[in-house]
Amino acid sequence: MSNRNKKDSSINRRKFIGGMASTALAFTIVPRHVLGGNDFLAPSDKLTLGYIGAGTQGLREMVGLLSANQVQIVAVCDPNKEAVGYRDWGKEYLLKEIRNKLNKPSWMPGGDNVIPGGRDNGKNIVDTYYSNIRGQEKFKSCSAYEDFREMFEKEKDLDAVKIMTPDHLHGIIAIAALKRGKHVTTHKPISNRVMEGRQVIELAKKTNATSHLIAWEANQSMDKTMEWINSGAIGTLKEIHNWTNRPVWPQYSTMPTDTPPIPNGLNWDLWLGPESERPYHPNYTNMVFRGWYDFGAGSMADMGHYSLWSVFNALQLEAPTIIEPTLSHVCGFNEQVPFRVKNDYAFPMASTVRFKFPPKGSRPEVDLVWYDGGMRPPVPQELYQQNKELPAEGMMFVGDQGKILAGFHANDPQIISGKKAGESFKHPKRDNTDHYIPKGFIEGCLTGKQCAGSMRDAWPLTEAINLYAVALRAGKTLYYDAAAMKITNLPDANKFLSREYRKGWDPATI
Repeated sequence: MSNRNKKDSSINRRKFIGGMASTALAFTIVPRHVLGGNDFLAPSDKLTLGYIGAGTQGLREMVGLLSANQVQIVAVCDPNKEAVGYRDWGKEYLLKEIRNKLNKPSWMPGGDNVIPGGRDNGKNIVDTYYSNIRGQEKFKSCSAYEDFREMFEKEKDLDAVKIMTPDHLHGIIAIAALKRGKHVTTHKPISNRVMEGRQVIELAKKTNATSHLIAWEANQSMDKTMEWINSGAIGTLKEIHNWTNRPVWPQYSTMPTDTPPIPNGLNWDLWLGPESERPYHPNYTNMVFRGWYDFGAGSMADMGHYSLWSVFNALQLEAPTIIEPTLSHVCGFNEQVPFRVKNDYAFPMASTVRFKFPPKGSRPEVDLVWYDGGMRPPVPQELYQQNKELPAEGMMFVGDQGKILAGFHANDPQIISGKKAGESFKHPKRDNTDHYIPKGFIEGCLTGKQCAGSMRDAWPLTEAINLYAVALRAGKTLYYDAAAMKITNLPDANKFLSREYRKGWDPATI
């Protein structure tokens, strides 16, 4: 059993769950929750979880996860100790969520008492909820760690981790967890580098661990859209367009030059992780990290995982051969002389990136075009005739004889022109609470199976989204050799496919 709960000498719990039940047991175990009634699940039967990343989004999803009866959060990890300097979509949004969950109207985060965040808040939220709401289960106090490596060393009976850190740490932590036989669920992206993403996915395939990319749960079925495409309703498919209104956070066109003090309780060296040393600045951290190539992966990584995974699967999109970026730029003045800012450190305010995919099987070659920063494809003639515009976010499938317009997640498609113009389909509404930690992942961990949204299946999307970042960073059209994982026309851009790891952070030794 977990060292936090009563020992069970009849079977080693860590080997049973941690071994992922790769072969079926030849005898039947009567679960303790059966003996204790429908609403009871013994602590020893729960999935013990290390929660890595206690920023605003981390705490927000933690609040949703606490009531999952099959999960026990036993450790929280974050390099930031206190709730100081956090930003959120509203000053009291997260605060109210936490108060409601804990049934404590007076709960305050401490620190600067503005926005909750940090491992102290994470530990307090877990302990308070388990004590007040699930007190009959007699949990021991949740541990709090600054460094995930220390957590792995000390939490010997840990079954799984949920990774909610900035993008640049996802891959490294996932590799460390998988090497230790831990199940992994992570927020998008798997990594913000092509090569590192490949390492994570290949390792996930080699281990018995259940792995999962949280964004899968937002993807909608492509069945109806593919039925229309395969029946020739829009002719031969030529293009897929997907557009978002992100970024909806500040992005910076110049590097910080001031050096404010590191907030009390923040281990800046640990926050940087594998990335190169630089002075602390708040404009690198919290909700703006994804605007930097070093720390984030851009708007496509933020939103494209939610919309395009099922599209990639349905159309069997694998490696693009050409990636063509179009991006905004910023100008400044050098005394009286204007100049264009040369920027290979931060994502542009707006961009479009065209991916050209070769034919596969019966599918001909097809282009996928991604838009962010308010950019959208031209309004189709069919909408002009109805005095309509494209929505702020959406998806469109363009054939040589018609078009299908859909919501951003490929949901609720409608044929706006072609042989079956006027036909539409409404997807059933989804329960978003499953996003916090899907039941399929929990069941996979407990039974030794993979689940929908497994990292093992995420390579084509991971590769394309990281190539989006490389193309924008290089600022030029790229020709990509997928077999060699190499850019052939612009050799200097190959350095953006990977990162130079600081001492102690190489995936081979992490």
